[in-house]
Amino acid sequence: MKHILLAGVVAAMTLSIQPAQADGEKIGFSVPSLGFPFFVHMQKQFNDAAAVANVEVINYDGQNQTTKQTADVEAAIISGLDGLVISPSDSVAMAPAVRQAVEAGIPVVTIDRRVDGVEGILGHVGADNVKGGEAQGELIVKLFPDGARIVNLQGQPGSSPAIDRNQGVHNALDSMADKYVFVAEQTANFAREEGASVTEAILAGLDSPPDVIVAANDDMALGAMQVVQEQGLNIAIIGFDALPEALAAIQAGTLTATIEQMPGGQSRGALAALLDHLRNGTQPEAVTLLTPIAITKDNIDQAERLSELN
Repeated sequence: MKHILLAGVVAAMTLSIQPAQADGEKIGFSVPSLGFPFFVHMQKQFNDAAAVANVEVINYDGQNQTTKQTADVEAAIISGLDGLVISPSDSVAMAPAVRQAVEAGIPVVTIDRRVDGVEGILGHVGADNVKGGEAQGELIVKLFPDGARIVNLQGQPGSSPAIDRNQGVHNALDSMADKYVFVAEQTANFAREEGASVTEAILAGLDSPPDVIVAANDDMALGAMQVVQEQGLNIAIIGFDALPEALAAIQAGTLTATIEQMPGGQSRGALAALLDHLRNGTQPEAVTLLTPIAITKDNIDQAERLSELN
């Protein structure tokens, strides 16, 4: 497994993408849902890098349904793609479709989210979501050295980022369970509206407000932030993804922090690995993981999408 720190990762992952000498390859790019800003940005970054490399991209939107994403992969197989980059909506449910692609001889690189139990996948490029969750937990310890009551908004059940980020938060805090207490843990499915409604229900059921709300993505964190603001509460909120809206909220002081996992770096890394294989026969690292970092007011200049606020 290869770990890459954020510093310099953009350059490192772009160097191996060279324009094709002949007609460009046709590559499929499949994401769980373009209803999430994170995947919209990831897709744009992938398409921009592919255009430079003279690659035709067929984009697929899974619409947050494994049946739709499965049908997309089946259509990709029939269309005769040269390669497929996919972020699966569910690490288990998407395995049969990905296996079909591999068995059809299509090189497959997974991005952001992995697929379980499929042999022959060319490689995986993503963020180390366990370390990202640990960064959230470590920040809680830094902000609340004497202990904290925590609400944990978990992501979509079955998705590898949700599983890993939750594991990371607990890795960082469970050894100090006497000081850091999870007063509520509930999925909000990575959705802003559910983040708001779940937070509202949790707060209504507690005797007193928690010290911190930790969320497995920024959409849920921003939903929670809305409720906290409406109720006039002082609760630290930590998201994950470093969306521009989250960065703006950090600057405004309404969101405490987010986790940067560099989706553009993931996109360029996945494309570079696939093209190096197609053009040069190179076998990439089985797993390449970027190391996420916590973004606060103090280091917001390290956020990949900060320029989008201007």
